Amino acid sequence: MHFNPYGERAVLLAVDLLRDLPHTGAGLQSRCEEAGLTVDMPGTDADVAEVAEFLEQWIAVVDAGTEQERADALNVLLESSSTRPRLTDHAGDGWHLHYRETGLRLSEQLRSLISVGTALHLVGRGMQRLGRCASPECGRPYADVTRNGRQRYCSHPCANRDAVRRHRAKSASAPTV
Repeated sequence: MHFNPYGERAVLLAVDLLRDLPHTGAGLQSRCEEAGLTVDMPGTDADVAEVAEFLEQWIAVVDAGTEQERADALNVLLESSSTRPRLTDHAGDGWHLHYRETGLRLSEQLRSLISVGTALHLVGRGMQRLGRCASPECGRPYADVTRNGRQRYCSHPCANRDAVRRHRAKSASAPTV
């Protein structure tokens, strides 16, 4: 089975890069390759700046208040980052769809991958499948890839800390007998 980088994995990569964007082009390229992306051109420091700018635009999709606002924000990104789908078999690794031209800079490639991936993730799993961590002291973005679609926290540690906080608050307010 060929790995399709569009969809869930692209959205998880966006969230990961938002949490900790590498400071160099080489670091960005390495993170993308670790995530399974075939990089067309080496990463540069300019790519890091462009990806940071794009992620600031992408977070508006996460923070949208309604499904229509989320779709509108994502459509703006799709318009500027993707092309007609086409079949490709670069390096003989199997036929698959690309929603971008070949030979793009790493930042352009990520813009397309994340925009199309987000669209596929949302229409395939549900428009509510992006959000901010429910932990009051966190607020980092997350992509809900759970089976039941009820994720509220960015990570298990945040969920556990919030559960402990709620338990302690409840215990402190409970009457003593």
